This record gives sequence, C-alpha cells and structure tokens, in this order.
Amino acid sequence: MTPLERLLDRLLGPGALERPLVRQALTHPSAAGDGPEPVEHNERLEFLGDAVLGLVVAEHFYRRFPDRPEGELSRLRAAVVCRPSLSRAARRLELGTVIRVGQSQEGGGRRRPSVLAAAMEAVIGAVYLEAGLETARSLVHEAMAEEIEEAAAGRLFQDHKTSLQEASRRLLGVDPVYRLVGEEGPDHDKRFHVEVWLEGRPSGRGSGRSKKEAEQAAAAEALRLLQES
Repeated sequence: MTPLERLLDRLLGPGALERPLVRQALTHPSAAGDGPEPVEHNERLEFLGDAVLGLVVAEHFYRRFPDRPEGELSRLRAAVVCRPSLSRAARRLELGTVIRVGQSQEGGGRRRPSVLAAAMEAVIGAVYLEAGLETARSLVHEAMAEEIEEAAAGRLFQDHKTSLQEASRRLLGVDPVYRLVGEEGPDHDKRFHVEVWLEGRPSGRGSGRSKKEAEQAAAAEALRLLQES
C-alpha cells in the first residue's frame, strides 16, 4: 500500500482509491482515449484542487505570520503551490505508482513533474468534493507538511514573477506584461513559450510545460537582466 493510499483511506475511508472522483483524479488526459469507452480525466479536478490548495496555504500563512505584509505572504504561498513543490510531495506519496497514463506517457510519464503536480492538485480537488474543505485541509497539511515548513524557513522555490514585479515597479515604475508567443505538442504534453515585456519591449523569454512555468522562466531571465543593468 502506498503512502497516498494509506492517507486517503484514513481521510475518506477504506478503498478510497476506488472512489470515482479519486479514480478520475488519478487519470491523466493521455489515458482518456486509450480504451473503447471514454474515460473522465483529471484536468477539471486539477483546476478545482489548485484553488483549494491556494486557499488552504494562504490561510495557513495568514494565521501563522500575522505581521507579514501581503507580498511576503504571496511568496510563501507561491513556494508551496508551485510545480516543484507539488511534484516533490507527490513523489513522497508514491503517487506515480497509482496514476493511470496512456501509452504515449508509459515511457516515463508517471515520473514527469508536470504529470505528478497535476495529479496532486486533482486529488486535493477530489477530496474536497468527497468530504469538504476541512478534510481537504487535512490532506494538504499532511501531504505537504515538508513544503510548508521549508517555505516558512525560506528554503523553497523562489517566485520569480513576484520578485520581477517588485523590482520593475521599484526601478522602472511599470508592471511586467506576459505574452504567450507559442505552444507546441499534444494537449496532454504541451510546451509553452512566453515573453515578458517591460517598458514596451521584450525583456525575457521562457519555456515550460505550463503557462505558469514558462512565465516563471521568463521572469527569472528578465530579473537577471534587470539586476545586471
């Protein structure tokens, strides 16, 4: 039994992995068209889980650090809800061993950070629908305890978008503008290309398996160039 299964059985009851919403949360879009019958995949639950995760983490840091300003709280939240943190928590729970992927992803898709992070958010969304916010809150706090504590200690992923926004406002008096300039690949394995503009001209470019990841990469490049100028 995986750590994920033990945790879900404790929160939802025995046999949690066989509940329809949990099965859907653990079904990657690439698996939806492999069988003779259509199968619901986890993209909608990922969308919901992202919102639930953001709320739970934001409330945690709001209550934990009553004197921190909004900008610092935003960075703490971003460090926990980002793909690297989600995929790390998913690996610790051995989520990749129970996720269903299509043939196109069998060569390593179960270990791909984008697949793991999306499934982690989808599981949070499924638990929210199955048992409500308090149970989803318990899931987040247990599954991502390490990430929450490391973010609080300043040892996790840096939110380059927030850092760039603060620097560009301070140094240039403008906000960054992000533009999607290209995308490629099938729906379940896309790669996005983003430019960030400052003062009406492109100042950084980045790529990633989600728009958020590409924007972070573009912001990191723009921030480096801004600090060097």
